Amino acid sequence: MKPYKNSGGKSAVTMYELAQDFIKVRFANQSVYRYSNQSAGSANVRQMKTLAVAGKGLGTFIEANVKNLFDKKIR
Repeated sequence: MKPYKNSGGKSAVTMYELAQDFIKVRFANQSVYRYSNQSAGSANVRQMKTLAVAGKGLGTFIEANVKNLFDKKIR
């Protein structure tokens, strides 16, 4: 997993991992969730990937749009 830049300074997201059809997100409480094209929708996953690389807005986007649309809680 790659460290999330957290340019805004307030995100609960700490790390992320990108794959072709999903994104894994680690939060400050050490929980890891996988959001896939199937579970969250490909447009949402694309946006999450863009925000992850930019290092800003991912936590807010998850909270507002896909919070419960993960396909797997890994940790």
